[in-house]
Amino acid sequence: MTNNNPKNCLIIFTRYPEAGQTKTRLIPVLGAEGAANLHRQLTETVVTGVKQVSNTLIEVHFTGGNQQLMAAWLGENLSYKQQTEGDLGKRIATAFATAFNNGIEKVIIIGSDCPTLTSQIITEAFAALSQNELVLGPATDGGYYLIGLKRLIPELFTGINWGTSEVLQQTVKIAENLKLVVAYLTTLSDIDRPEDLVKYTDPRLLEEVGDLD
Repeated sequence: MTNNNPKNCLIIFTRYPEAGQTKTRLIPVLGAEGAANLHRQLTETVVTGVKQVSNTLIEVHFTGGNQQLMAAWLGENLSYKQQTEGDLGKRIATAFATAFNNGIEKVIIIGSDCPTLTSQIITEAFAALSQNELVLGPATDGGYYLIGLKRLIPELFTGINWGTSEVLQQTVKIAENLKLVVAYLTTLSDIDRPEDLVKYTDPRLLEEVGDLD
């Protein structure tokens, strides 16, 4: 998973799975406990998948809970950091800045709600950063599931309507205005809304979702 001096860093944004505090848009369908359990499963799926990425420092940046709870949940062999205050853009920008200040050369940030994200896609993203200034993984809901940079570009995280279908479009427009060289990965689906649940076929979820017809 890591070496003694990795130059790549993969940051996973997630939340401690507390009922009523996570996947709130799914609570009407799954209930508070069911939504939290779904978030738990999605995060575990993503973490398990990306652990196969070699020569990369993996950090989990979390909200809710604390480091002890996170380590007890996802394991002691990961690095945990509390997310900073502010909107999503500020938190992402701060995470990038901290990693670059620590000597990391390539940084990728992902969420924890894209179960089809694989270590191969992460590896492709790091490779794409060798020839591009920005790497984006488009999500079917109009956002992105992955963003990668070689230097902090704070403009990418200001003036964005976070949590809407405009996130990717607005980010791409800023990148075009800055004349950045951008690489795009395959489009994947996040699991955020009730209609997204039909895209998630993990059998562990079946007892939580039940019959959505």
